[in-house]
Amino acid sequence: MNTHPLPTRYEDIIALIDQIDPIRYGKTRNFINGAVTQLSPYISRNVIDTRMILERLVARGFSYYQSEKFIQQLFWREFFQRVWQSLGDSINGDIKREQEDVAHHAIPSVLLNGTTGIQAVDQSIHLLQQQGMMHNHMRMYCAFLTCNLGKAHWFHPARWMYFHLLDGDWASNALSWQWVAGTFSSKKYIANQDNVNHYTGIQQRSTVIDCSYEELQDLRQPQVFNAHELPQFETRLPVVNSIQLDDQLPIVIYNYYNISSTWRADMRANRVLLLEPELFTAYPVSEKCIDFLLALSKNIPGLQVFTGSFNELLSLSPSATCYFQEHPLNRHYKGIEDPRPWMVPGSASATGSFFSFWKKNERLLRQAFN
Repeated sequence: MNTHPLPTRYEDIIALIDQIDPIRYGKTRNFINGAVTQLSPYISRNVIDTRMILERLVARGFSYYQSEKFIQQLFWREFFQRVWQSLGDSINGDIKREQEDVAHHAIPSVLLNGTTGIQAVDQSIHLLQQQGMMHNHMRMYCAFLTCNLGKAHWFHPARWMYFHLLDGDWASNALSWQWVAGTFSSKKYIANQDNVNHYTGIQQRSTVIDCSYEELQDLRQPQVFNAHELPQFETRLPVVNSIQLDDQLPIVIYNYYNISSTWRADMRANRVLLLEPELFTAYPVSEKCIDFLLALSKNIPGLQVFTGSFNELLSLSPSATCYFQEHPLNRHYKGIEDPRPWMVPGSASATGSFFSFWKKNERLLRQAFN
């Protein structure tokens, strides 16, 4: 049963791109009812890519000045992906410095249950669990409450959020949590109740964060965050280990991070959506996420689903040439690797902060509008 409100037909997804208002987005994106695009789930699954979005904005006549805030947010994604590309599995640990003042490596029960006492946050947690969606600002509030107030290490709470998110992208998710927790930034992110009220339109008082920023800096872990647990997250994959392959044709491999219907679309090939149990054990996602992926896969004619390892797939047609897109989770694939679509294909390496990465590449982004 479809439990998310998102369209999955390619034509409808393209229509969403052409509804973007980058001017309103730039002014309202931090507000819970702001002009967000809802494109992130499709970008994360590579149904569409950031370069495509940039080109369609240019074609609609928007200037760089009008689009800058929106383009910058898209470029955060590129930055996170470049960091993952560079560091690989190292993003699963504290990157720039160890997280300070950690009381435990579990998940506060109030986060799992949506009972933090912050009304807007709790509502967003319930929406996340029901529909797989959460506003970016709410994700920051969750990470702040969990890590900087609740004293939990970021890793397992980040896995919890990734498990539920339809737009789950491990780089964007893990590195955003690290940015809030101060392990991938110069300082920890904090927010008080006035800030939450301002961006959510809810007028709540007498919460654990209803105080000044000065008081919040020195606030001890509230008792409500004392209870914590470490649930096991499990991905339910379709049981499909027998498919029909033409031994005379190559295999074009799709996966959780690439379900593009336009990639190598003109090639005569076996088309296989590869779901590797080992990958989903390391990075589990909910049944909603798998259902969403399978719905998106229907945009690719002739696609077959295979649950198993890369080597098990290859054993079905040992002489076949495999084609796949580069990704940190694909490093064990063998065959012909295509580069991922980037906004700036030759972008400078992401070795410092986002804003240093942005400044190195901004000129090339501006040129796209000329």
